[in-house]
Amino acid sequence: MRTRCLSRADSTDDGPSASHASPTLAAVTDRPADDAGVADGAVPDGLERSLRNAVGQKTADRLKRAFGYERVGDLVMHVPRRYVTRGELTDLSELQVGDHVTVVAEVRSIETRETGKRDRRGRPLKITSVAISDGTDTLHLTFFNSPWITNELHRGVTGMFSGTVSVFRDQRQLTHPEYETFEEEGADPTAWAAEVIPVYPATATLPTKDLRALIQQVLADLGPVADPLPDDVRREHRLLPLRTALDRIHAPESEEAGRVAMHTLRWHEAFLLETYLLATRAWMQSLPSTPRPAGALLARLDASLPYELTPDQRTVGDEVQADLADRTSMHRLVQGEVGSGKTLVAIRAMLAVAESGGQSALLAPTEVLASQHLRSIVATLGPDLAAELHPVLLTGQMSTSDQKRALLAIAAGQSRIVVGTHALLADRVTFADLGLVVIDEQHRFGVEQRETLRQKGVAPHTLVLTATPIPRTIAMTAFGDLDVSTIRTLPPGRSPIQTHVVGPEASPAVANRVWDRVADEVDAGRQAFVVCPAIAPGDVERGMPSEDESDEGGPKVLADVETWTRRLRTHHRLRGARIESLTGAMASDEKDAVMRAVVAGDVDVIVATTVIEVGVDVPNATTMVVNDADRFGVSQLHQLRGRVGRGAHAGLCLLRTTAEDGTLARERVDAVAATLDGFALAEVDLEHRREGDVLGTTQSGGRSSLRLLRVTRDRAIIEQARDAALAVLAADPRLERHGALRLAVHRRLDPDARAALTSA
Repeated sequence: MRTRCLSRADSTDDGPSASHASPTLAAVTDRPADDAGVADGAVPDGLERSLRNAVGQKTADRLKRAFGYERVGDLVMHVPRRYVTRGELTDLSELQVGDHVTVVAEVRSIETRETGKRDRRGRPLKITSVAISDGTDTLHLTFFNSPWITNELHRGVTGMFSGTVSVFRDQRQLTHPEYETFEEEGADPTAWAAEVIPVYPATATLPTKDLRALIQQVLADLGPVADPLPDDVRREHRLLPLRTALDRIHAPESEEAGRVAMHTLRWHEAFLLETYLLATRAWMQSLPSTPRPAGALLARLDASLPYELTPDQRTVGDEVQADLADRTSMHRLVQGEVGSGKTLVAIRAMLAVAESGGQSALLAPTEVLASQHLRSIVATLGPDLAAELHPVLLTGQMSTSDQKRALLAIAAGQSRIVVGTHALLADRVTFADLGLVVIDEQHRFGVEQRETLRQKGVAPHTLVLTATPIPRTIAMTAFGDLDVSTIRTLPPGRSPIQTHVVGPEASPAVANRVWDRVADEVDAGRQAFVVCPAIAPGDVERGMPSEDESDEGGPKVLADVETWTRRLRTHHRLRGARIESLTGAMASDEKDAVMRAVVAGDVDVIVATTVIEVGVDVPNATTMVVNDADRFGVSQLHQLRGRVGRGAHAGLCLLRTTAEDGTLARERVDAVAATLDGFALAEVDLEHRREGDVLGTTQSGGRSSLRLLRVTRDRAIIEQARDAALAVLAADPRLERHGALRLAVHRRLDPDARAALTSA
């Protein structure tokens, strides 16, 4: 049979401790001397074979351009997103409009003609019409811009055709049906109709039919593969051997067989991920580090604070201080609600390190946030401690003279607290005694960046801060190599933020009331934020794309900072207000000047992008308006509204959106308005997130992104796999008896990430 498929559609907690297993990561990830020795009696692993050798250079180049694939293992893990069956054979005389049918018939006529119209790409629109008959009736097939069809379908050819029946000009037809011609005598139409067909994520250059053929080609030549899953684990969880799962996922006898194979492959991915993370964690926990017990400096700070620590701040602070006093390096993630006091926990850790003359480096994702951190640290320390510890800022856009002064103070050990952006990672930055690395908003940085900063000291302690609450399963996957502490309680005196959605159904009076409310707050001597997803008119690339946009309509025009700054300055109630703008594209000194003016109360309304998303502390700001709120994620909106209501007055957040009720975009916005619980919203964010990379290159640094697992759907698999990985590492910390597993863990990382993680 010859097949032509023409479908268009396919384009926490931190879990159990691993401290009892203490392999060095290098031992776990070192590649065996040759692949033939990956396990007792194992064979070379065909999954590592180059696609160039398997399918030829030209096809390999297409696969790399479309999906980034280079190995056979990459291609065979390109799993179907669904299965279809062609269905029961139907006589043409029995066809009903709207039915999906499969028929066997003979081609009676075929013609291609131009319509005089053009398609969306401006090409002349051609239609190929084919008339087929099974002897009982006639059916028409319609193909658009497919003149090559005449090379395969011509008068007298018999084949099988599958599609949905429609009517055009009183004639029943199938539009772009899938078909297969019978070129061999004895071809079995019934078997063809019952076959389960995998449908793959595809592109215009690599449609699902081509992917299906390529995958079957490499599977036929693959041979045995090294299975990293231990036999006892596979038996306990009733999983298939890896090779069997690969064969069945791509050519299942039934859809149920495909689901069973998919379960095995998801289990494989979870097990490899958890083994890698737990081995990494055990390695990091085994690194010797200089103990940094707290002393007089911390006591002086605590005595000077005008408020009591919250119970969570004290508990988490005690965990951090215990880690710092240990002889092995700390690797701890502190997560907490917006305004819960994570920065104070970090400052207290810095003072413990400073007690012995050590230095702390705080890495922030933006200059605005870095400058804000420095001001907050200086204010918290007070004049005496600040003068003694000499906190300093280092960013790439500082003047050359300011950078030189900062670099000298850091190298000499004069500055025991250093705050900076990516500029801290430069080779020219040297520390006298780097004892603590603090990473703010971990998701903004990659493994390599974190490790680059750590390597400027001798096994320094690491503290990661995030104001984005992390669901337990995410913590087990993206942050499984870190101990996790959580701050849930807010400091006393914080009023809850009221959040309201202003949607397209709102009356003009209600919509206008948004800006009256901003003016009311300004008249009362308070400040407001107005957030836009774009910087300038015509900017369509910022913000979260809405699923409501159509290919024909294109992206909608986004609210931008420049336009709204002008509008608000001319608003009849805000003409006397001091209104400024702030974006990430502004020069460093300009951004800093604006933020200083905002903090000083010299700006009434700040119109900004998400540059103010995290860390910006303006206690007098009480109102936030988010334009095109549907362009942002759930957690991002939660972070944004956390910028208001941080002082004596309650906060108000108004979410303006054009998203209609019932759309996913509107559901995201409504979810934020419904609760102030960031941990609950993190789960909602996870549910709404489209299929994609949970770890991503920003977390993993390499080829360890999740391909099959979805943390909301596969929590049970991830938890079971983590328990199994713990047991394997406890019994065989260096994976000496699990060579295939050791090799698979090694392959999870690209060379740069491997080097970063093994170079302590």
